[in-house]
Parts: sequence; structure tokens; C-alpha cells
Amino acid sequence: MTSCCAEGPMATNALLERHLKSLQLAAFVEHYADLAQDAQHAGWSYEQFLLALAEQEVARRTLNRQRRLIQQARFPIRKELADFDFACLPDLNRSRLLHLADTSAYVPAAEPVLFVGNPGLGKSHLAISLGLAACRQGFKTRFYNTAALVNDLTLAQAEQRLPKLLAAARQHNLFILDELGFIPFSPSGAQLLFQFCSALHEQVALIVTTNLAFSDWPQVFGDARLTAALIDRLTYHAHIFEFRGQSYRFRDHAQEVSPQTTAR
Repeated sequence: MTSCCAEGPMATNALLERHLKSLQLAAFVEHYADLAQDAQHAGWSYEQFLLALAEQEVARRTLNRQRRLIQQARFPIRKELADFDFACLPDLNRSRLLHLADTSAYVPAAEPVLFVGNPGLGKSHLAISLGLAACRQGFKTRFYNTAALVNDLTLAQAEQRLPKLLAAARQHNLFILDELGFIPFSPSGAQLLFQFCSALHEQVALIVTTNLAFSDWPQVFGDARLTAALIDRLTYHAHIFEFRGQSYRFRDHAQEVSPQTTAR
């Protein structure tokens, strides 16, 4: 301690910066000089100065973790809740949805969230928005198109690594299954999806978007008993949102065509 101080301020700062980099305290390196001046002018105690540095480091690491979780989630596109037009869906329980996004309490509780209704109403948008909110609150999330997931499950089974895939899935806090039922499954694919959901049941939260009413699910899965069991798992303690109305894309197209029709 005495020898480094005797070398002078410049040498001390260089040595300090080297040690901070070695300890991977990037925010300390960036902010310690400015905060040292603030501390000197304001008469901070050593503890106050250290607290200010620690707050900068925690903020940086939190932001880096959020960015890493969002990247690892593999969202196909960024969709923020603030950009969603709730006015077009007056029957949707907006306050309940915002509460889910604000707290993400459904994630540690491993409670499913189901978005059910007509296509083109923003179910995927809201699923991604909830996923982004969960990432920002530190939850490990994974987005999947359901058909792509079934393909991955089928390949994993063929390569005898299905147990490993399921174990890896259970390491997440939240899985988003988009467009369930958009493409019919083979009997084996339906069985694998059921196995996947069963493996995550009450351990990992699920967000599921689907265009199908529950009564239509047997047409996609092809097995009434398996479908009933899957619905039972997905609706247990679930937050269910029904989407009613006209597709955004259809409505926007109609608005574009209408002036042309009128002009004729």
C-alpha cells in the first residue's frame, strides 16, 4: 500500500486501473476517476464512494445480462408492449396483461399464459412483449415457433438426445410457443409436443399463442385423449386471453383499398 502510493498519483491510477480490469470491474474502470472527483468535492466517506462505484457496476452488469438474455431468447423480431394498439381490442383485459408484464410473477410460479383467437390480432406481438419483459427482469427465456419445436423434438428423438433436450429446456424460466396448431402435427409429433409440455409442467412457465379454439385442437393433434390431457396441463392455473376482432392486416388492407374503390 505504502509503496504504490509513494510512486505518485499517475502510477497509482495506472496500477488501480490494471487491477480493476483484472477483476473485470468494467464500470469501476469507466467511472472511478469522475466519482473520485465528485467524492472529493462533496466530502463523501470512503463507504459512499465505494457504494457509488458498486451501483455503477451493478447497473452495467444488469444491463449486460438483460441484453444477453434477450439475444439468447431468439425472438424473431422485437415487439414492445408500448407499441401495441389496445384500442383495436376493447375486450382484451389490458390491465391484467400489463400486470403480467410489470411483475412477471407468473414466471417463477410456472403459470401458463394462453393467447387464443383469430389470426392477425397481435397474439405473437404480445407474447414477444411479455418475453422481453421477462428477460429484463432476469428470467431465462426461449421463443419457439411450435412447428419448428416439433421438428427439433423429432430430430432429437431420432438422434437419441431427447432427454438431453428436455433437460436443457427445464433450465429455462419461460418458454414461448408461437402459432400452436397453425400446422397439423403427425401423431408422433403431437406425442412429442405433449411430452415436452409435460416435462415443463409446473416447472417452467409457458406462453402459448394459437388461432384455434380448444374445441378444435383434436383436429390438429389427431388424438382426443392426448389433446384433452394437453389442454388440462396448459390451462391449469393459466392466464387465458381471448382475442376477438378483425385481423390488423385485413383491416389495413381494407383501408388502403377503400379510397381506390371510392375513386372509381
